[in-house]
Amino acid sequence: MSIKQLRWKEFPSGRRLPCDIYWHGVSFYESENLCCGQVNKFPGMTEMVRKINLSRALRTLQELYPEEYDFYPQSWILPEEYPIFTAEVRMAKVNDPSWKPTFIVKPDGGCQGDGIYLIKDPGEVRIMASIQNRPAVVQEYISKPLLIDRLKFDMRLYVLLKSLEPLEIYISKDGLSRFCTEQYQEPNHKNLHHVYMHLTNYSLNIHSGNFIHSDSTHTGSKRTVSSVLYRLLAKGMDIKKVWSDIIALVIKTIIALIPELKVYYQVDIPPGKPGPSCFQILGFDILLMKNLKPVLLEVNANPSMKIEHEQELLPGVFENVPSLVDEEVKITVIRDTLRLVDPGRRRSNQNRSPSSDRMTDVHPGSPDSRDPETSESPDKHNLPPLYLKQVYPKYAKQFSHLRLLERITALFIRFLGMKGSMRMGPTGFRTFIRSCKLSSSSFSMASGDILYIDITRRWSSLEHREPGMCLQAYFEAFFHLAQRRYKVLALQARVQSLVEFCESQLHSLDDKRLLCSRAPGERRSGFTSYRQADVHLTSYAPLSHRAKASCKLTDYKLQHS
Repeated sequence: MSIKQLRWKEFPSGRRLPCDIYWHGVSFYESENLCCGQVNKFPGMTEMVRKINLSRALRTLQELYPEEYDFYPQSWILPEEYPIFTAEVRMAKVNDPSWKPTFIVKPDGGCQGDGIYLIKDPGEVRIMASIQNRPAVVQEYISKPLLIDRLKFDMRLYVLLKSLEPLEIYISKDGLSRFCTEQYQEPNHKNLHHVYMHLTNYSLNIHSGNFIHSDSTHTGSKRTVSSVLYRLLAKGMDIKKVWSDIIALVIKTIIALIPELKVYYQVDIPPGKPGPSCFQILGFDILLMKNLKPVLLEVNANPSMKIEHEQELLPGVFENVPSLVDEEVKITVIRDTLRLVDPGRRRSNQNRSPSSDRMTDVHPGSPDSRDPETSESPDKHNLPPLYLKQVYPKYAKQFSHLRLLERITALFIRFLGMKGSMRMGPTGFRTFIRSCKLSSSSFSMASGDILYIDITRRWSSLEHREPGMCLQAYFEAFFHLAQRRYKVLALQARVQSLVEFCESQLHSLDDKRLLCSRAPGERRSGFTSYRQADVHLTSYAPLSHRAKASCKLTDYKLQHS
């Protein structure tokens, strides 16, 4: 339907000549030997948004920026962190006897609510043998959600990650609100198993006898996000602040995913080699707490784009019926995604006002929802202005400080050694320590080897994968080195300082290599010689003003006179 509106041509079975866009159903790897065009999937995205990997990625940034990443519930990974989970809950109850938490257990590879259940105590985690075969994440359950009509609901928002480098993020100005079908009560032992009360998954609630299919976008069990926000606005709530917080949540979450995505990307699309570029539509599931604070539930790499639902005509007899709400949101998302990645698209710079750094200028359905960053004049096909709003780099200044892990990832990729690898070997880690001059009298190269072995062995046993240091293990090692080197600073400041130190050392090393790789004729023209004691040192003039002439260049000539 979107292609028809755009008047593009589709080749469902492919064609001999390259296409501009390849639309894959599940993952990046559905076409072989792609050497050009654009693919609607990123390598590794499906793996990265699985519950365990997403939790680990966000937890790493929670360590560095606890106040910035408080939108994701505290999480533990089962089975490996079950002892930590039980100990921390026990200690919290000792410190606050009035605390009566509820926890939600989510299987790592589950979808559509499959296998999710609630518990009141760590001892209620279901048979640990099944957890061994099906790892899970357990989180503190949000027991005080915002209710409408006494029903719990969540919001599915569609986010376009248009590019990793440079980072470009768009968010749809409307989405879907999915409602539970049983009136909400705070969880207790009697209602823990009432899935229609606690779980907002559409695929679960559609089987409830109370599910309401509606021909309107503002009633029923599935509504538009804009209809919900307008209802909150009518009650005097600050929906501009809500929307601003949601945009911040989306940007921060993608910033957490980028480091690992870049590692995957360099494996399948090596720099300097022909290959496709990537974009992807993600589904963000967000819950509003009673105080209107948004909480991230999960991210979907393959959000459903169905625009119809099954309706039972007779017992056991179903037919597909168009869904007005799905059509209104999803067709717009796909059509405008294609418009944004259209290689022939040329934005008009006329009559464009400067973009604002404030994040409260546009919200779903607002009268002033035409965004100068993403809107365009109706073209010859009479298409409406784009309904995908650019949020990055538009608001880059407010979030650029959070991209620290990407700089560490650049170090990781540099020292991977073998091209196309995702794991650093012991030689690569040793080269990293030596090149960045991190060894000292208190931390020898042997200490670095021991650190590598300890961290890698533990992470390899957790992941049940091949040996070698994965990116998250490298982050742990890097944090350890930062804490050893800068002992009086906060963790974020320590890590920042170590990143800057490593980058400085490598910049100097690269400068030296560049000088040494120059043609002999060029090198001779800049050489000067001098005597000191009985050593003749041939040095390059531009280096004479830099830090100590004793720096070692492997192919500089050091001769006894």
